[in-house]
Amino acid sequence: MLVAIVAHFAVAAALPAIAKRWGRNVFYVAALIPAASLVFALNRLGGVLAGAAPEESLAWAPGIGLEISLRMDPLALLMIVLVSGVGALVLCYSARYAKPGGEGITRESVLLLVFAGAMLGLVLADDIFSLYLFWELTTVCSFLLVGGRGLTPAIRRSATQALLVTGFGGLAMLLGLILLGTAAGTYRISEIIAHPPGGAVTSVAVVLVLVGALTKSAQVPFHPWLPAAMVAPTPVSAYLHAAAMVKAGVYLVARFAPGFSDLAAWWVPVVVLGLWTMLLGGVRALREHDLKRLLAFGTVSQLGFLMVLVGSGGFVTALAGATLILAHGLFKSALFLTVGVLDKATGTRDIRELSGVGRRWPVLTGFVVLAAASMAGFPPLLGFVGKETAFTAFGSGGARDTIVLVCLVLGSALTFAYSLRFVVGGFGTPQGKTPIAATWPGQGLVVPMAIPATAGLVCAFAVPWLEPLLAGYADAYPGHGYHLALWHGFTVPLGLSALVVLGGYLVHRHVQRAGLPDVRWPKYADAQAGYRAAVRGLDALARRVTGRLQVGSLPVYLGVILLTAIVVPGAGLLAGVDSPGPLRLWDSPMQVPIAVLVLVATATVLVARRRLTAVLLTGVIGYGIGALFLVDGGPDLALAQFLVESLTLVVFVFVLRRLPERFVRDDRPPGKKARWTKAVIAIAGGVFVAGLAMIVSASRDGLPDVSREYIERAEPSAGASNVVNAIIVDFRAFDTVGEIAVLAVAATGAASLILGAHRARRRPERDETEEVTG
Repeated sequence: MLVAIVAHFAVAAALPAIAKRWGRNVFYVAALIPAASLVFALNRLGGVLAGAAPEESLAWAPGIGLEISLRMDPLALLMIVLVSGVGALVLCYSARYAKPGGEGITRESVLLLVFAGAMLGLVLADDIFSLYLFWELTTVCSFLLVGGRGLTPAIRRSATQALLVTGFGGLAMLLGLILLGTAAGTYRISEIIAHPPGGAVTSVAVVLVLVGALTKSAQVPFHPWLPAAMVAPTPVSAYLHAAAMVKAGVYLVARFAPGFSDLAAWWVPVVVLGLWTMLLGGVRALREHDLKRLLAFGTVSQLGFLMVLVGSGGFVTALAGATLILAHGLFKSALFLTVGVLDKATGTRDIRELSGVGRRWPVLTGFVVLAAASMAGFPPLLGFVGKETAFTAFGSGGARDTIVLVCLVLGSALTFAYSLRFVVGGFGTPQGKTPIAATWPGQGLVVPMAIPATAGLVCAFAVPWLEPLLAGYADAYPGHGYHLALWHGFTVPLGLSALVVLGGYLVHRHVQRAGLPDVRWPKYADAQAGYRAAVRGLDALARRVTGRLQVGSLPVYLGVILLTAIVVPGAGLLAGVDSPGPLRLWDSPMQVPIAVLVLVATATVLVARRRLTAVLLTGVIGYGIGALFLVDGGPDLALAQFLVESLTLVVFVFVLRRLPERFVRDDRPPGKKARWTKAVIAIAGGVFVAGLAMIVSASRDGLPDVSREYIERAEPSAGASNVVNAIIVDFRAFDTVGEIAVLAVAATGAASLILGAHRARRRPERDETEEVTG
């Protein structure tokens, strides 16, 4: 599994060289990697279904328990079918969609393959840090793919919106995952789900995790970024916004739902926002004339449907969710690719301009009808199987289930309506309208679109063979007994499906004749206006904070740094340690006079009026610290301290020659309040550092593992009897080289100052000589 992920990135690194020779055919090379990953995953199908989920791990920081953990279970395998299978098809489609010799071929092929690798890692990750790493990598790839070369302001705005919204959700998710891992005592996702923690912290954690899932899967109120991202090329939309990236949020909810679906903090926002998203997306899709935006709002709607299914808990609900995840990836990728075909063939995606395409290319239209019918939940297609299972899951008769069922029926009717709108608007021939001029796009574009469209039909009849995989995920819930099938007899779900067809048809007829009323939402209910207001608010806050802090005052900068060090890490560090035990005043009598000298010099610096005096007193403090190192048995540290102090004094002296002899006082000295504020911050910082040093050192129980390893390996590995020398010279050689480089730069600066001063003294004499000579 790890090799498969790394292969995506390795081949992506080689694609620029291949693209120089092969041009747009480089997409075919890129398609080989996800195709091979799909074959690899399907070869593991038997073991996965038998319950022996393959696992791999790579420890990259074993001392602190950090590792990359991968696990392939039925849910991961189902997602790989979409991520790698659809990914390979989209890359093949791109090979014919891109213009020969066009700009951006190399960039897009590399980013699509990197994205495919990131998605593969995301669905296989079994530890929260690996999950977050791949999660954010998909966010960055999405930003780059949507933004393209950023040629227009609209493209840049859309890419930025996608990055900000999903990036914000990713940070919230990371915090929630860390809280979950801390509460559960493990960062392995499978272990957290098997033994979920409880308590108020867990409720907060799952809400934060859901924020990440809701933003990634474009749920209300974060949904506007997905329609805006339709500025991306069609292959990008077909892969990221139909089969892969937007499924990441659904996958996250499906992954954690078996452990937390009973919590109100989990299922309430999932169900409420999911239903709201489903209905809102369906209504918005019926308003659109651009086929791509129509599909985008349809995706928003169906993602809400999927969220409700995978997040509610229960065997039948999870089975319906898994079925529709597969169905949605197939039909929606096919439909997005269809839009690209139409755009290439006719030069437009506007249903007000399209006419006569269906009569001209009936075979292509047949594939489109298959995909759209699956989206509409029409038999005998996989979308129908999943929709009927969903109706069955919520048909128990409880108040909550009844409300959800009613909303699902309404949302499904809207789905049927905008599916008809897509087919009729894109491929119909309105009365009295001249067929649009079109050029056959070629098999290279039609075949990748036809495969997933046909797969929705084949999978519906192959449900008995698919059910072990789909039910493998649902087995995490109790209540087995329901089986997927195209025909369950004359049941209530079948009657609801008929009602959906009738209602959807009537809605479509009404929209065709009269259109939807133009309802203007108030600003507080407009999600896009809310996003813009949030961005403006953040900008205003940033300007205010910057205006307050970045004022060109060194005391203000130091004060902010000290306060941050006290408040942010101080509270957490002090809360986790015990109070120190008995303290010794000194270990050696020589420490006392040296400490007194350092304290006296420190106090004197505060009242010094001459710059040179203050610098010399600062040097006394540094030399005093070096003397403490010497008394404590660290001559090498003392030598380094003396060397640094000497260089610092030299530099200061030569710099001060260019400054006034005394400190320049402002004509309007700061008031008592400002002086007391500085004094309080300085004292608080000193007390915090001193107290923390005592508490931490007193809390130590024996040597740390790292120190013990250094001592044990010093003589056999480095031939050193002084462990400090072994650390500096051998174990941390790069760190020492860096310190030497710093000293070399400082020495170079000091030498430059000396030479500069020497030349400055000689220049007037030379000028006078030149005047006499002249």
